[in-house]
Amino acid sequence: MNLPWKFARRYLFARKSSNVINILSWISVSGIAIGSLGLILVLSVFNGFRSLVISLYNSFSPEFVIVAAEGKSFVADSALMAELSAIPGIKAVSRVIEENALLIAGDHQAIAIIKGVDDAYVSVTGVDQAIAEGFFSVQDSISPQVVLGMGVAQSLNIHLQDPFALISIYIPKKNVTRWINPIDAFHRETVRPAGIFSIQAEVDNKYAFVSLDLARRLTGYSQQVTALEIAVNPRSDIAFVSAALSNAIGPHLKVKNRYQQNETLYRVMNTEKWAVYAILTLILLVASFNMVGSLSMLAIEKKRDISMLKAIGAGSHLIRNIFIYEGLLIALTGLLLGTALSLLLILLQQRFALLKMAGTFVIDAYPVEVHGSDLLLVLATVMAIALLAAWYPARQAASSPIRIEKY
Repeated sequence: MNLPWKFARRYLFARKSSNVINILSWISVSGIAIGSLGLILVLSVFNGFRSLVISLYNSFSPEFVIVAAEGKSFVADSALMAELSAIPGIKAVSRVIEENALLIAGDHQAIAIIKGVDDAYVSVTGVDQAIAEGFFSVQDSISPQVVLGMGVAQSLNIHLQDPFALISIYIPKKNVTRWINPIDAFHRETVRPAGIFSIQAEVDNKYAFVSLDLARRLTGYSQQVTALEIAVNPRSDIAFVSAALSNAIGPHLKVKNRYQQNETLYRVMNTEKWAVYAILTLILLVASFNMVGSLSMLAIEKKRDISMLKAIGAGSHLIRNIFIYEGLLIALTGLLLGTALSLLLILLQQRFALLKMAGTFVIDAYPVEVHGSDLLLVLATVMAIALLAAWYPARQAASSPIRIEKY
């Protein structure tokens, strides 16, 4: 251990002649500890919510989606499907048609997005695992069926126990400008509700699943689809699969990964996290003012030590480092205390769910998740603030004159 660290450690832990300096030093340690605790806890809560929300969206959003580069639909022929399925790492490819529609059930109606899916769809996403009532089925041996989002089902006042519950789906016909009877302007199909899914409010309030054949009849598409949704095997190289897909589809189509499918969601979550980080960092900066005071008072008390060190040949660089290291040691002590306490609280929350959430949500306790990158970020933040806080007192101490004659 070098000389400045030895002095810094002694100055922090040894008893001072004035008890006020001891108190201020440990208040500085406590301020850094509380600030570090708050930063780690808040970032961990954001991580928990981020993982939860992404897991909810991932049960609906596939790993990759292929859509038209221009326009709304494109032809997905058997040759394209075979080429995509042959790419190493591809688990399943599902053809999808999405279109806005009017749903009417008795006296109730709702605007929703009809999503026509084929048999491979359940292998692409986890929607069938998010069924709250009934089961995921878009076609039985008798009649077409529909699986509704929870919000859509509530708007239509649908009860699966009602054997006579029927839903009429209306989608405007394309290229029809004149009609005698207004009903002739729409494709219309009647379906029976088979299940209700619950993923996330934004999805539950918008989507209803039907078979791909029914969606073709409602939209007038023959071979076109609006998207191809793709699942990837768990251990596959995502970057390799993405590049292979881009090479296979050509310029008239484009590939979207999960981030691009929900770009706004990811951007909002990241913005919120960094905004809270900035606010808590400002609180840490305010707490560091106490460190400036304690180091300045320590420099006044240690004038005799400083003068003696200079008299025996110590340079200003050594004196400055002693007080800079003192500030870093205060910050590091507070950081270790805050980190240890925050990790203990996070562990207790994960194990015993101490802090409950008000209202109704998919979980009943606040989710927390520690990331190593966040711990490194907090470490870098605290050390940077400590350097800023210690610089002025250290420079003042280093520039103080030698006054041995007073002692």
